[in-house]
Amino acid sequence: MDDEIDLLRPHLLFLQQRGYQVDAVSNGDDALALLRGYAYDLILLDEQMPGRRGLEVLEMIRRDDPHARVVMVTKSEEDRTMTEAIGRQVEDYLVKPTSPRQVLSVVTRILEGSSIQQQRAAQDFAKRWPALTRMREQAAGHADFARIYQELVEWHLRLEGAGETGLLGTVEALHDDLRHDFGRWVTRKYPSWVWGEENPPEMSVDIVERRLLPLLGKEPVFFVVLDCMRLDQWRAIAPLLSDFFDVDEGYHYSILPTATPYARNAIFAGRFPDEIAREYPDLWDASGDEGSMNAFEDDLLRDQLRRLTGREVIVHYEKIFTDRKSDQVRARIRSAARIRGAVIALVFNFVDLMTHGRSESPILMEVAKDEAALRQLTRSWFERSTAFAVLKEAAAQGFRVVLTTDHGSIHCRRPATVYARRGASANLRYKSGNNLRAQDRGSAFSTTRAADLRVPPGPLGTTHLVALDDYFFVYPTKLREYQRRYRNSFLHGGISPEEMIVPVAVLRPRLR
Repeated sequence: MDDEIDLLRPHLLFLQQRGYQVDAVSNGDDALALLRGYAYDLILLDEQMPGRRGLEVLEMIRRDDPHARVVMVTKSEEDRTMTEAIGRQVEDYLVKPTSPRQVLSVVTRILEGSSIQQQRAAQDFAKRWPALTRMREQAAGHADFARIYQELVEWHLRLEGAGETGLLGTVEALHDDLRHDFGRWVTRKYPSWVWGEENPPEMSVDIVERRLLPLLGKEPVFFVVLDCMRLDQWRAIAPLLSDFFDVDEGYHYSILPTATPYARNAIFAGRFPDEIAREYPDLWDASGDEGSMNAFEDDLLRDQLRRLTGREVIVHYEKIFTDRKSDQVRARIRSAARIRGAVIALVFNFVDLMTHGRSESPILMEVAKDEAALRQLTRSWFERSTAFAVLKEAAAQGFRVVLTTDHGSIHCRRPATVYARRGASANLRYKSGNNLRAQDRGSAFSTTRAADLRVPPGPLGTTHLVALDDYFFVYPTKLREYQRRYRNSFLHGGISPEEMIVPVAVLRPRLR
């Protein structure tokens, strides 16, 4: 709709020649009459017309159809006009004079952009697939496995975002093959990694020294751990942070077992679990109560920083389970941020609580029924969370942040029967116990040497099992109960790229 419609005939012909049906009117009243009779995919609306102005017509269009797609076209370059149009959620904004090619570009993007993106994503993946297959077959080191895992995550997100669901099965099949290869490779390499042999990857015990230590100085530094966050969950929330920070993303390998008492303590202590148990016998609770095994993370971090710097570093530590007391938490953090050279260490447990709670709650199981739903739920939480609020405030104050996680989780689909005497640990992805064995040897990494995992030694005859692929452990006496309860759960503790290859990012505030 444009009062100079006769001057726009070349634009109309250009669109019609490319298959678009175009109706043209010269005033708002005629346009509103047409809109009441027909459903249009797109409206190009001139702002400066006699009678009803474009913004007035836009308001009336929105009353009848809140979801109508509108492009505002105007001679005015005033910021106020543009701001008003954008505030009313127009799809785009064009300033006259416009060429037929400019108009076609906008129309094509809005009406066909998703299908073009879908086709392009499919073509790009088809072209890349042979190379991905070779990469998987030739992977020989920790960087190789991390590289292909990260790329598969990217392809999964890109194809899913473009609506190209037909190829997701191919990505998942390649991911299954990678997971299988990864598990067998880790069982061979891990015992040498933990003793510093064979060029080990960056692991949980290295995070503070390699990532946090270089940032220490006069200004406070934030150290944020989002418990149990997979790489794809990180990629879901990272765009929210990029508005406030320059994000330097990397990865590290979580230690085994990929569970909070082991991996998170290793991050804060810079030590493997056997060292922690030996050096801090009063802190490591060997009773099997995992909830009490992470009660001294602040002490472990202070000791590690003292060991690395040779001086006392002030640490303010918070563990946040809920957003109900967000104001009090943020007030304490703001107060701590006034301390020169302080490290503000924050652990947010929501993702871990959600992952565990999903197995116990039919409603949560339905809401987060697969990886895509889990990502969306994670992003929804993060957008409104204390964690995001704290990070935005840190960016506004110019503070740098190290953000990471202790481990990820995996969507478990296959039960693996294990036999054990009474007293074996209860976790579904790793177990320790006397005369412990898996019925299917291919379902788990098994060792009687605690030194292979760098965990505290158990009683004589103790065996350690760590699940591979997407298996979860069940006892023969509770086979059906465990299958019904835990199949398709997101679990952690085992060996898989999803649990072990996890993000670590350094966030530097954007200059404003």
